[in-house]
Amino acid sequence: MKTSFVLAISLIGAAQAAVQGFDVSHWQSSVNFAAAYNSGARFVIIKATESNNYIDPKFNTYYPAATNAGLIRGGYHFAHPGETTGAVQADYFIAHGGGWSSDGITLPGMLDLENASGYPACWGLSQTAMVSWIKAFSDRYRSRTGVYPMIYTNPSWWTSCTGNSNAFVSTNPLVLARYASSPGTIPGGWPYQTIWQNSDSYTYGGDSDIFNGDLAGLKRLAKGS
Repeated sequence: MKTSFVLAISLIGAAQAAVQGFDVSHWQSSVNFAAAYNSGARFVIIKATESNNYIDPKFNTYYPAATNAGLIRGGYHFAHPGETTGAVQADYFIAHGGGWSSDGITLPGMLDLENASGYPACWGLSQTAMVSWIKAFSDRYRSRTGVYPMIYTNPSWWTSCTGNSNAFVSTNPLVLARYASSPGTIPGGWPYQTIWQNSDSYTYGGDSDIFNGDLAGLKRLAKGS
């Protein structure tokens, strides 16, 4: 299976291209997927699960709606590192909508890594333990689906919680959260982001995401090639 490093090389020639997308969860009570597609969006990432005991109540509505609108779509998992093993949470994610197939319309699942209110910073893990947890999730996801998950993070969290680890550069596509006019400095040794979450507001619901390449590149990501 080709890795995201191959994808990275394929995007170099299309550095100026971009494809609009967005991400949503139950926090958006309604989403107009058809209008988003008609406005130019071509992909959406939908929250599927959290920890090993929560299924987003909107996932089973939003996922088929996105498909019917013609969008390339995928699921994401809001990680609770340390509550259970990374492998356990990967299995839970896959069992509840986060899997992948090479049908050309399914993005690799996305592992959402950030802090959460009411929980200790970095989920109480050391930097070494956090990298190990992420690797366990990533490896289990790949062993079961054939592709590595995308990793969603922001520079501050990645630096604080992993020590700015570069352990995932050659395997996992980066989804970078930074609400600014440019992606800025990329953490973790990735040469650039595969997807940039550039705003927490999108006209048709959720957050705005920008794929770093053209539509053909987005389809290659969905094909796992």
